[in-house]
Amino acid sequence: MRVRAPNPSALTLDGTNTYVAARWVVDPGPDDPAHLEAVLHAAPDGVEGIAITHGHPDHDAGAPRLAELAGGVPVLRPAGDGPAGPFTAIATPGHADDHVCLLLGRVCFTGDTVLGAGSVFVGYDGSSMTAYLDSLARLRALDIDVMCPGHGPFVWEPRERIDLYVEHRLERERRVLDAVSAGARTRDEVLDRAWSEVDLDAAPMLRYAAGATLEAHLERLRELGSLPEGFQLAG
Repeated sequence: MRVRAPNPSALTLDGTNTYVAARWVVDPGPDDPAHLEAVLHAAPDGVEGIAITHGHPDHDAGAPRLAELAGGVPVLRPAGDGPAGPFTAIATPGHADDHVCLLLGRVCFTGDTVLGAGSVFVGYDGSSMTAYLDSLARLRALDIDVMCPGHGPFVWEPRERIDLYVEHRLERERRVLDAVSAGARTRDEVLDRAWSEVDLDAAPMLRYAAGATLEAHLERLRELGSLPEGFQLAG
């Protein structure tokens, strides 16, 4: 069962997806009493435990209250690969350094590693573009039927979606390198060239999110040795 939280935004799409599976709750979402009551209503046989994909408040802030409402059930925050209640946790850092995906048979609860629509924001503290691409490769190697994302609809063609994600990231990386090679040396110059298809001034959040993503790309490019020696953006 999927229960969507009433917290839509540019980053959460139409809201955070909370799932009830095998009498466990995956990502209880924000600490919203009405949402948590809806989650309990979706579990008529009771809740045995709560599993968290990563520690961002739109996914886990409701965990303490829900655990209490469900009778003091455990809240699991897997630290990497291994069992987690009825699930198998797969470490997938990138969006967040503590991120895991949760497998239940051939179903994968992907949190914010794969979304149902759009691309994942990689730019928070603790995020890493290199780790994110590695995590996508781990997921692609799994034999799964469907991804249940933290935001947006179910993903019924997992490998095709992952391939699109990787292509998108590598194309953005190429555009960043092209901008640098063409002489861009300020943050806004690189953003306006590498994100030329987006009106970054249409909303304040867009330029901020693109800037944070740019930093994640630059960190990866430095790791790869692809930037000019000593390269630093101004502004």
